[in-house]
Amino acid sequence: MKPVDIKLHQKSRVLEIEYDDGTVFQLPCEYLRVYSPSAEVTGHGPGQEVLQLNKEEVTIEAIEPQGNYALKFMFDDKHDTGIYTWEYLFELGSNYDTKWQDYLDRLKAAKHERRKID
Repeated sequence: MKPVDIKLHQKSRVLEIEYDDGTVFQLPCEYLRVYSPSAEVTGHGPGQEVLQLNKEEVTIEAIEPQGNYALKFMFDDKHDTGIYTWEYLFELGSNYDTKWQDYLDRLKAAKHERRKID
C-alpha cells in the first residue's frame, strides 16, 4: 500500500496522508514524534523505549522522501533520524486511538502532565 497524497497542515500541526485504497489518516506531529521509529525513541531492543516528553507543540519543518518506500521528517526540536515507511505510517494511522491512549497512559504513569495548547 502506498500514499497517493501527503499534506502537512502547519497551523494545526497535522500530517494528512491518503493511501491508494482511499484510506485517509490525519496524524498529529506530536503523535508522529513520540512514535518515531528512531533508536532515540525505540531504543536498541525490546524494553529500551524512551518516553518522549514535552512534544505537544512540535511540528515538522521538512519532509524528505526516502526512495519509494518511506519519509523522513525533520521536526523543529531537531529530531530527524526516524524513517517512516509507508507500512509504518499506515500502522500508526490504523492504530491511532490505541497508540495515543497508550502514550497518554505512559505519561500518567511517569507523573508527567501534557501542556494544554491552543
